[in-house]
Amino acid sequence: MRQRNLFLGLALALGLATLAMDTDTTTNTTTQADPPPGGPSSQTDSVWADANAFDRAADTYNGRAFDTCQAPSADSMRRWLASDYGAVGVYFGGRGRACPNQTHLSRDWLQSVDEMGWGVLPVYVGSQSPCVVARNKQHVRIGSDPWKQGTREGGDAVEKAQGLGIEPESPLYLDMESYRQERKACARDTLSFVRAWNREVRSHGYVPGFYSSANSGVRHMDQARREGVKDLPSVMWFARWNTAPDTDGEPALGRDAWQPNRRIHQYAGNVTERHGGRTITIDRNMVDAPVATLG
Repeated sequence: MRQRNLFLGLALALGLATLAMDTDTTTNTTTQADPPPGGPSSQTDSVWADANAFDRAADTYNGRAFDTCQAPSADSMRRWLASDYGAVGVYFGGRGRACPNQTHLSRDWLQSVDEMGWGVLPVYVGSQSPCVVARNKQHVRIGSDPWKQGTREGGDAVEKAQGLGIEPESPLYLDMESYRQERKACARDTLSFVRAWNREVRSHGYVPGFYSSANSGVRHMDQARREGVKDLPSVMWFARWNTAPDTDGEPALGRDAWQPNRRIHQYAGNVTERHGGRTITIDRNMVDAPVATLG
Protein backbone atom coordinates (compact mmCIF):
# COMPACT_ATOMS: atom_id res chain seq x y z
CA MET A 1 0.00 0.00 0.00
CA ARG A 2 1.29 3.44 -0.96
CA GLN A 3 2.62 5.39 2.07
CA ARG A 4 1.07 2.90 4.44
CA ASN A 5 3.15 1.41 7.25
CA LEU A 6 1.65 -1.42 9.24
CA PHE A 7 2.91 -1.97 12.72
CA LEU A 8 1.34 -5.09 14.17
CA GLY A 9 1.47 -5.86 17.84
CA LEU A 10 1.70 -2.20 18.84
CA ALA A 11 2.12 -2.03 22.62
CA LEU A 12 2.26 1.38 24.16
CA ALA A 13 3.47 2.20 27.68
CA LEU A 14 1.04 2.99 30.50
CA GLY A 15 1.31 5.90 32.90
CA LEU A 16 0.65 8.94 30.72
CA ALA A 17 -0.30 11.00 33.75
CA THR A 18 3.32 11.03 34.91
CA LEU A 19 4.68 12.48 31.70
CA ALA A 20 5.95 16.04 31.56
CA MET A 21 3.28 18.73 31.31
CA ASP A 22 3.34 21.22 28.47
CA THR A 23 3.43 24.98 28.86
CA ASP A 24 -0.30 25.56 28.31
CA THR A 25 -1.60 27.92 30.99
CA THR A 26 -5.29 27.82 30.06
CA THR A 27 -7.52 28.12 33.12
CA ASN A 28 -8.64 24.71 34.34
CA THR A 29 -12.29 24.07 33.50
CA THR A 30 -12.30 20.27 33.61
CA THR A 31 -14.24 18.44 36.28
CA GLN A 32 -13.70 14.70 36.42
CA ALA A 33 -16.95 12.80 36.10
CA ASP A 34 -17.07 9.32 37.59
CA PRO A 35 -19.12 6.43 36.20
CA PRO A 36 -22.60 6.20 37.73
CA PRO A 37 -23.26 3.76 40.57
CA GLY A 38 -23.39 0.20 39.31
CA GLY A 39 -20.84 0.87 36.59
CA PRO A 40 -17.74 -1.24 35.95
CA SER A 41 -15.48 -1.94 38.91
CA SER A 42 -12.11 -0.29 39.42
CA GLN A 43 -10.45 -3.58 38.50
CA THR A 44 -12.25 -3.53 35.15
CA ASP A 45 -11.35 0.14 34.75
CA SER A 46 -7.65 -0.69 34.60
CA VAL A 47 -8.17 -2.73 31.45
CA TRP A 48 -9.20 0.19 29.26
CA ALA A 49 -9.05 3.38 31.30
CA ASP A 50 -5.67 4.66 30.16
CA ALA A 51 -5.62 6.85 27.05
CA ASN A 52 -2.02 5.82 26.39
CA ALA A 53 -2.79 2.11 25.90
CA PHE A 54 -4.00 0.02 23.00
CA ASP A 55 -5.49 -3.24 24.21
CA ARG A 56 -4.78 -4.96 20.90
CA ALA A 57 -2.73 -4.65 17.75
CA ALA A 58 -3.65 -1.83 15.36
CA ASP A 59 -2.79 -1.11 11.74
CA THR A 60 -1.09 2.27 11.61
CA TYR A 61 -0.91 4.60 8.62
CA ASN A 62 1.65 7.36 8.24
CA GLY A 63 1.01 9.89 5.48
CA ARG A 64 -1.58 12.19 3.98
CA ALA A 65 -5.33 11.60 4.12
CA PHE A 66 -8.49 13.40 3.11
CA ASP A 67 -12.00 13.37 4.48
CA THR A 68 -15.17 14.49 2.77
CA CYS A 69 -18.81 14.66 3.80
CA GLN A 70 -20.08 12.13 1.25
CA ALA A 71 -17.95 9.06 0.64
CA PRO A 72 -16.87 9.24 -3.04
CA SER A 73 -17.76 6.50 -5.49
CA ALA A 74 -15.42 3.54 -5.81
CA ASP A 75 -14.50 4.78 -9.28
CA SER A 76 -13.54 8.20 -7.88
CA MET A 77 -11.43 6.51 -5.21
CA ARG A 78 -9.69 4.52 -7.93
CA ARG A 79 -8.99 7.69 -9.90
CA TRP A 80 -7.69 9.45 -6.80
CA LEU A 81 -4.95 6.89 -6.49
CA ALA A 82 -3.14 9.41 -8.70
CA SER A 83 -3.02 11.81 -5.71
CA ASP A 84 -0.55 11.78 -2.82
CA TYR A 85 -3.27 10.70 -0.38
CA GLY A 86 -3.23 7.21 1.04
CA ALA A 87 -6.16 7.22 3.49
CA VAL A 88 -9.74 8.51 3.58
CA GLY A 89 -12.00 9.60 6.41
CA VAL A 90 -15.58 8.30 6.12
CA TYR A 91 -18.60 9.39 8.17
CA PHE A 92 -20.11 6.04 9.03
CA GLY A 93 -22.66 6.96 11.70
CA GLY A 94 -24.09 9.34 14.28
CA ARG A 95 -27.13 11.60 14.46
CA GLY A 96 -25.01 14.70 13.93
CA ARG A 97 -23.66 13.79 10.48
CA ALA A 98 -23.99 16.53 7.87
CA CYS A 99 -24.42 13.83 5.19
CA PRO A 100 -26.55 11.11 6.83
CA ASN A 101 -27.56 9.55 3.51
CA GLN A 102 -24.34 8.02 2.25
CA THR A 103 -24.87 7.03 -1.38
CA HIS A 104 -21.80 4.85 -1.73
CA LEU A 105 -20.67 3.86 1.77
CA SER A 106 -21.28 0.15 2.35
CA ARG A 107 -19.46 -3.03 3.31
CA ASP A 108 -18.68 -3.65 -0.37
CA TRP A 109 -17.39 -0.08 -0.84
CA LEU A 110 -15.06 -0.43 2.13
CA GLN A 111 -13.76 -3.75 0.86
CA SER A 112 -13.20 -2.22 -2.56
CA VAL A 113 -11.19 0.79 -1.35
CA ASP A 114 -9.25 -1.42 1.05
CA GLU A 115 -8.25 -3.66 -1.86
CA MET A 116 -7.12 -0.56 -3.76
CA GLY A 117 -4.72 0.16 -0.88
CA TRP A 118 -6.57 2.97 0.89
CA GLY A 119 -6.49 3.25 4.66
CA VAL A 120 -9.88 4.05 6.23
CA LEU A 121 -10.51 6.44 9.13
CA PRO A 122 -14.07 5.79 10.40
CA VAL A 123 -15.72 8.94 11.85
CA TYR A 124 -18.84 8.97 14.06
CA VAL A 125 -20.64 12.31 14.45
CA GLY A 126 -22.93 11.81 17.42
CA SER A 127 -24.49 14.22 19.89
CA GLN A 128 -22.61 17.47 20.28
CA SER A 129 -21.55 19.50 23.29
CA PRO A 130 -24.31 21.47 25.06
CA CYS A 131 -22.29 24.61 24.25
CA VAL A 132 -21.43 23.68 20.66
CA VAL A 133 -20.61 26.73 18.56
CA ALA A 134 -22.00 25.72 15.15
CA ARG A 135 -25.61 26.70 14.59
CA ASN A 136 -26.29 23.65 12.46
CA LYS A 137 -25.43 21.37 15.41
CA GLN A 138 -27.71 22.97 18.01
CA HIS A 139 -30.44 20.39 17.40
CA VAL A 140 -28.18 17.45 18.32
CA ARG A 141 -26.79 18.64 21.65
CA ILE A 142 -26.09 16.27 24.54
CA GLY A 143 -29.07 15.91 26.87
CA SER A 144 -29.56 15.74 30.63
CA ASP A 145 -27.82 12.36 31.17
CA PRO A 146 -24.51 12.60 29.27
CA TRP A 147 -23.03 9.37 30.64
CA LYS A 148 -26.03 7.27 29.65
CA GLN A 149 -26.24 9.00 26.28
CA GLY A 150 -22.54 8.52 25.59
CA THR A 151 -22.81 4.84 26.45
CA ARG A 152 -25.79 4.41 24.16
CA GLU A 153 -24.14 6.20 21.25
CA GLY A 154 -20.90 4.32 21.78
CA GLY A 155 -22.89 1.12 21.39
CA ASP A 156 -24.49 2.50 18.25
CA ALA A 157 -21.06 3.33 16.82
CA VAL A 158 -19.92 -0.26 17.42
CA GLU A 159 -23.08 -1.67 15.85
CA LYS A 160 -22.74 0.53 12.77
CA ALA A 161 -19.05 -0.33 12.43
CA GLN A 162 -19.73 -4.06 12.69
CA GLY A 163 -22.45 -3.76 10.06
CA LEU A 164 -19.90 -2.29 7.66
CA GLY A 165 -17.33 -4.99 8.33
CA ILE A 166 -15.06 -2.76 10.43
CA GLU A 167 -13.42 -5.23 12.79
CA PRO A 168 -12.38 -4.92 16.43
CA GLU A 169 -8.89 -3.46 16.91
CA SER A 170 -9.98 -0.69 14.53
CA PRO A 171 -10.21 2.96 15.58
CA LEU A 172 -13.59 4.70 15.70
CA TYR A 173 -13.22 8.49 15.76
CA LEU A 174 -15.80 10.55 17.67
CA ASP A 175 -16.36 13.94 16.01
CA MET A 176 -17.05 16.67 18.60
CA GLU A 177 -17.27 20.04 16.88
CA SER A 178 -15.91 23.20 18.49
CA TYR A 179 -17.51 24.11 21.83
CA ARG A 180 -17.02 26.66 24.60
CA GLN A 181 -15.01 24.49 26.97
CA GLU A 182 -14.45 27.43 29.33
CA ARG A 183 -18.04 26.96 30.53
CA LYS A 184 -17.56 24.58 33.44
CA ALA A 185 -20.95 22.85 33.48
CA CYS A 186 -20.81 22.34 29.73
CA ALA A 187 -17.23 21.04 29.90
CA ARG A 188 -18.25 18.59 32.64
CA ASP A 189 -21.18 17.18 30.65
CA THR A 190 -19.19 17.00 27.42
CA LEU A 191 -16.35 15.15 29.12
CA SER A 192 -18.80 12.72 30.74
CA PHE A 193 -20.33 11.94 27.34
CA VAL A 194 -16.93 11.45 25.70
CA ARG A 195 -15.67 9.21 28.49
CA ALA A 196 -18.78 7.03 28.40
CA TRP A 197 -18.54 6.75 24.60
CA ASN A 198 -14.89 5.74 24.88
CA ARG A 199 -15.57 3.17 27.57
CA GLU A 200 -18.34 1.53 25.57
CA VAL A 201 -16.28 1.45 22.36
CA ARG A 202 -13.30 -0.04 24.21
CA SER A 203 -15.47 -2.68 25.87
CA HIS A 204 -16.18 -4.12 22.41
CA GLY A 205 -12.51 -4.21 21.43
CA TYR A 206 -12.38 -1.04 19.33
CA VAL A 207 -9.95 1.88 19.75
CA PRO A 208 -11.70 5.18 20.60
CA GLY A 209 -10.39 8.24 18.81
CA PHE A 210 -11.44 11.87 19.17
CA TYR A 211 -11.72 14.69 16.62
CA SER A 212 -12.20 18.34 17.56
CA SER A 213 -10.80 21.83 17.20
CA ALA A 214 -7.30 22.12 18.67
CA ASN A 215 -8.28 25.08 20.82
CA SER A 216 -11.55 23.54 21.98
CA GLY A 217 -12.15 19.83 22.51
CA VAL A 218 -8.52 18.83 22.02
CA ARG A 219 -7.26 21.33 24.59
CA HIS A 220 -10.03 20.14 26.93
CA MET A 221 -8.98 16.49 26.58
CA ASP A 222 -5.37 17.38 27.30
CA GLN A 223 -6.42 19.23 30.44
CA ALA A 224 -8.27 16.10 31.54
CA ARG A 225 -5.22 13.97 30.76
CA ARG A 226 -3.00 16.13 32.95
CA GLU A 227 -5.52 15.82 35.77
CA GLY A 228 -5.41 12.02 35.55
CA VAL A 229 -8.96 11.54 34.26
CA LYS A 230 -9.68 8.01 33.04
CA ASP A 231 -11.49 6.78 29.91
CA LEU A 232 -9.98 9.39 27.61
CA PRO A 233 -9.56 8.87 23.85
CA SER A 234 -6.67 6.72 22.65
CA VAL A 235 -6.06 8.71 19.46
CA MET A 236 -6.25 12.49 18.99
CA TRP A 237 -7.36 14.10 15.70
CA PHE A 238 -6.94 17.86 15.99
CA ALA A 239 -8.11 20.54 13.59
CA ARG A 240 -5.80 23.51 13.20
CA TRP A 241 -6.24 24.95 9.74
CA ASN A 242 -3.98 27.14 7.64
CA THR A 243 -0.82 25.75 9.18
CA ALA A 244 1.84 23.37 7.92
CA PRO A 245 0.93 19.69 8.37
CA ASP A 246 2.55 18.53 11.61
CA THR A 247 1.39 15.78 13.94
CA ASP A 248 4.02 16.45 16.61
CA GLY A 249 4.09 20.20 17.19
CA GLU A 250 0.50 20.95 18.27
CA PRO A 251 0.66 23.51 21.13
CA ALA A 252 -2.66 22.38 22.66
CA LEU A 253 -1.18 18.95 23.41
CA GLY A 254 1.58 17.97 25.77
CA ARG A 255 4.72 17.04 23.86
CA ASP A 256 4.56 13.39 24.83
CA ALA A 257 0.77 13.08 24.95
CA TRP A 258 -0.90 10.72 22.49
CA GLN A 259 2.45 9.47 21.22
CA PRO A 260 3.63 7.59 19.26
CA ASN A 261 1.40 6.80 16.25
CA ARG A 262 -1.73 8.33 17.79
CA ARG A 263 -2.18 11.75 16.22
CA ILE A 264 -3.86 13.23 13.16
CA HIS A 265 -3.58 16.88 12.12
CA GLN A 266 -6.37 18.31 9.98
CA TYR A 267 -4.50 21.27 8.52
CA ALA A 268 -6.89 22.59 5.84
CA GLY A 269 -10.61 22.42 5.21
CA ASN A 270 -13.16 22.89 2.45
CA VAL A 271 -10.61 22.84 -0.35
CA THR A 272 -11.28 21.52 -3.84
CA GLU A 273 -8.86 19.17 -5.56
CA ARG A 274 -8.92 17.30 -8.84
CA HIS A 275 -7.14 14.01 -9.44
CA GLY A 276 -7.62 11.44 -12.16
CA GLY A 277 -10.29 13.61 -13.76
CA ARG A 278 -12.47 13.76 -10.61
CA THR A 279 -13.02 16.88 -8.47
CA ILE A 280 -13.89 16.56 -4.77
CA THR A 281 -14.16 19.09 -1.93
CA ILE A 282 -12.15 17.79 1.01
CA ASP A 283 -10.38 18.46 4.28
CA ARG A 284 -6.65 17.72 4.31
CA ASN A 285 -4.99 15.67 7.05
CA MET A 286 -1.57 14.44 8.05
CA VAL A 287 -1.87 11.07 9.77
CA ASP A 288 0.30 9.07 12.15
CA ALA A 289 -2.43 6.91 13.64
CA PRO A 290 -4.45 3.67 13.40
CA VAL A 291 -6.70 2.89 10.45
CA ALA A 292 -9.52 0.39 10.21
CA THR A 293 -9.13 -3.35 9.77
CA LEU A 294 -11.84 -4.58 7.40
CA GLY A 295 -13.36 -8.05 7.40
